Order: sequence, then structure tokens, then C-alpha cells
Amino acid sequence: MKPTLERRRRLTHRALPLGGLAAAALLAGVGFGSAFESGSERVAARFAGAWSDNDYAGMHRLLATDVQAQVSLKDFTAAYARAGAVATAVAVETGDPSVAGDGEVSVPVTVRTRMFGTVEGEVVLPVGQEEKVQWAPHLVFPGLATGDELSRRVQVPPRAPILSRDGEVLVEGPAAARTSPPDGIGSSVAGTVTRSEDAEERRELFARGFEEDTPVGTSGLERALQRQVEGRPGGVLLAGSEVLTRTPPRAGGPVRSTIDTDIQAAAVTALAGSLGGIAALDPRTGEVRALAGVAFSAPQPPGSTFKLVTTTAALDHDLVKPSDEFEVVSSALIDGVPLENANGELCGGTFGASFAHSCNSVFAPLGVEVGAERLVATAERFGWNEEPTISGAKESTVPKAEEMTSPLEIGSSAIGQGRVLATPLQMASVAQTIANGGVRETPTLLLGGPRESRRVTSEQTARTIERLMVGVVDYGTGTLAAIEDVKVAGKTGTAELGDTRGPDAVESDASNTDAWFTSYAPAGKPEIVVAVLFVRNGAGGATAAPAAQPVLVAGLKEQ
Repeated sequence: MKPTLERRRRLTHRALPLGGLAAAALLAGVGFGSAFESGSERVAARFAGAWSDNDYAGMHRLLATDVQAQVSLKDFTAAYARAGAVATAVAVETGDPSVAGDGEVSVPVTVRTRMFGTVEGEVVLPVGQEEKVQWAPHLVFPGLATGDELSRRVQVPPRAPILSRDGEVLVEGPAAARTSPPDGIGSSVAGTVTRSEDAEERRELFARGFEEDTPVGTSGLERALQRQVEGRPGGVLLAGSEVLTRTPPRAGGPVRSTIDTDIQAAAVTALAGSLGGIAALDPRTGEVRALAGVAFSAPQPPGSTFKLVTTTAALDHDLVKPSDEFEVVSSALIDGVPLENANGELCGGTFGASFAHSCNSVFAPLGVEVGAERLVATAERFGWNEEPTISGAKESTVPKAEEMTSPLEIGSSAIGQGRVLATPLQMASVAQTIANGGVRETPTLLLGGPRESRRVTSEQTARTIERLMVGVVDYGTGTLAAIEDVKVAGKTGTAELGDTRGPDAVESDASNTDAWFTSYAPAGKPEIVVAVLFVRNGAGGATAAPAAQPVLVAGLKEQ
């Protein structure tokens, strides 16, 4: 009697070493390159090879005509994607086909998964006389019989605690009831855990083995460190009602963040409940020492702090020197539009003095001379227009060069206005790059996590900008950030949030400007970087610079 498909089902599961997987792939390649005796085996080999390559269109072309008419490529692809998500599959390897019976070819299949380890079995392909596959839905995974569906039952591990850099608990407890110590600073940075409303995030969660409505971090450290604190779910993988394999849940250990509780406390105190954000970084590693308020979640026009980018581009292309002289005027005329200095003041002199006093009348025309391509390229090296590596952080953006259609837009962008947006975390990263000799360390919240370094500008340019930033605090717009016996490097910014020109102009006052300051100390041997934003709360020198000072002091004490 011919054995039934159910009796032919063979399924094992075990963890294979990577070398074993590589050998299986090599053998599969050798097998597919061989000459097969039957057309059905050749078809099965092509089908299996396309499956290993995730080439669902190639698989679909090998289906029988009547099956293709009933199952669209979209539905066919979705069936394999769904099975892969249920099994948490990350790779499929297929072996040499062999004749299993009249018109049937057996294909060994190995599926490597996140949750269930390595699952091995076979899929028996019915190949008709036209040498096409008579496909059915149970062929999406090894071990399924006709009418079976692949499903799973999930057990979620306990959520791991999040600790500070020095091991203090910031937040702990089950996902549904996370708590921070009442006498600590954890609640200011921990964030929230709840059901995600983002469809893509819910799909990714399911593909990692969790149910789509599993509570996840949606803000703060809980979001940024979600993958570290969630652990690995366990459960059983089912073919119909039959258990194919099972795995226990595995909780992660306590996750140590880069947050320094003393610097975090100083940042929270300095923000004083105002709408804004403060970010502090280690200048040598890019590790985040503090995040208060909307430090990485609400991009705003950075105002004159963006002149750090413009200056970098101008110095790199030999367009300016600190000793160059500029006319003392109250505004610059670009495309017939005056771009005024703050409060219409007269500003100019040497480039060093113009930087210290943040002269728009110097930097807007300099931005036009730099040009859109060089300005944008420099900004992108600093991290604009790229997805942040910290989950939950918002992207800082600058218009692409081809989108800046006039000298006025280039000049406005060069002074941090127009359509330029940044977070305090991004502006802290700019200061970190200058402090680190022109090398950007990608910000991270995971202590000891992977680091990415990128040279943004030369060490010579970085050292020149440092001297210019010291002038800002010594005698320019940032004197309120000064620390006794410590050289502080900084740059102020006051971003206008409404058009202050023409018949529809809004009055320029504290409620219509964002206050910015980005800084580090000590200049020459930096130990801490701090960036501050106050939304609709005055001028950078008057509001943000004095708020940065105690956070800088806290960072210096921690060294």
C-alpha cells in the first residue's frame, strides 16, 4: 500500500551549529547543480532553491496553471510570510529533492528561527504531468499535513529591570506595573510601557515571537532598550493540534543603561518643568548621561547652534579664517530680503567675534557662499537626515540640496532657520563631535553596547571651532554658562518660530522663540557635553546657557 502523506511526515528539531548549516547549504548547492533523472525532481529543485532565496515570484511561476489562477502572487507570498512570522523564521535552507512516490518529490527543509531554534523536516511537493507544482497551503512549512495550519502558543518572560550606569534601579517590575524607586530619578527617564498602536511595530513584535498586543516600551528608556529588556518568549509551535517543537521563555538579566543619576537629576532640575529638553553625552564615547524632557522626541528649529555646521563646512573648504574681517551691520540682504541680527543689533568684525556674538549678517551670506550641497553634506555627516540609532528618537532633518531653491533658503538654513530641525540630542552630538577632535560617536543608551565612529571633519577644524566656542562663553552670547576656573566651549541659539518680516510679521518676543545652547567642558580635555532647548522661552544666551551650567558642573563632578 502506498504510504500516505501523514505517514511520510518526518520532523525533527535541534540546534545546529553554524558550520552544519553552512555544510547543508553547500550540499544543497551541489545537489541543485547536478543532473536529475526526472523532470519532477528538476522542478522541485528549482522551487526549493527559490524558497531558500526568498524568491516567491520564482516559486509562483512554477505552480500549476490552475493553482496560479486561484492563488495570486500576493496571497502566495503572504502565506509564506505568515508562516515565517509564526515560526519566527530568519532563514530557510533546502536540501536535495528525492522522489517520494508517484508524482511526489520530497524536499528536506531546515528553518532557523529566533524562538524555536532550528526546525528540520520535509515538504512533499506534488508535481503534475505538466511538470508544475500542485501547490497547497500546507506546503509553507515542514511538518504540516493537508488542512493543517501553523500556529503557536506563547509564554512571555518577565520584563527586565533597567539600571543606571552605576547600578541603581531606574525602573523594574512586570510590564503591566512598572515602578521606579520613589526617592530616585528613574521616573524622569524611564518612560512608559503599553500596547503599541503602530502597525509596523506590532508586526515586528509578532515576528520576534510575542503576541501583537504584548505591552512594549513606548517612550524613554523603556522604548530605547526594549530589545534588551523584553527577553525571549517561549511556547509551542503547532501543526494543527500536533506539537512540532517547544521552547521555554528566557528572561533577560538587569539591563544597565548609560544614564548617570546625578547628571540626570541636574538636568531635570535645570529644566524646571518647562517645555523643552536637555541631553548630556560623554564626549569620548557618545554614551548618553542624561535625557530630560523632550530631549530626543520633538525636533525644533535649532537657530544659531546650527552655525557650528555652517562653520565646519566653511572651514573645511577654506572659505573663512577666524581672523577674517566682516562689515559691522545690522542685517544681510539676500534675494532682496533682510536677514537681521538679534534685536537688529550691529554685528561684525573678525570672524571670531562674529561667531561669539552670533552675527546673522555674517553667517547667512557665508552659508550662501558654502552652497547647498556642501552645507547639506556637512550636516548629514553630523547625523541629519538619518534614522537615529536610539529607538524612539526623532530624526533631525535638513532639506536636501536640490530642495533649497534660492539663496535666501540656503542663507536661512545656514543660521538654523527655514526648514532645519534638530533635537537637543542631535545638537549635543554636534558638540560631542567637535569635542572629540571631529569624530562623531553615535549616541547610545546601552552601557557597553556597540559603538559607531565617524570622522565628520578634520582635527584642525574641530580645534579651531573649539576656540571659537570658548569665545562664546568668555565674551559672547553665552557668558551665563561660565564655570569658575573651567574653560567652557558653547554656542547659543535663538530660533524664531514666526515670520518677523513683512506686513504679516509676528512680534519677536520670548513666546515666539526657542532658546538653545550646546556646550562641553573643559575645553581641551572634555568630560561632559550638554545641549539645552527651551520651547518658546526666550533667547539662548539668557535662558538656555544658564540652564546648561549646573548640568555641566554635575558632569565634571562625576569624572
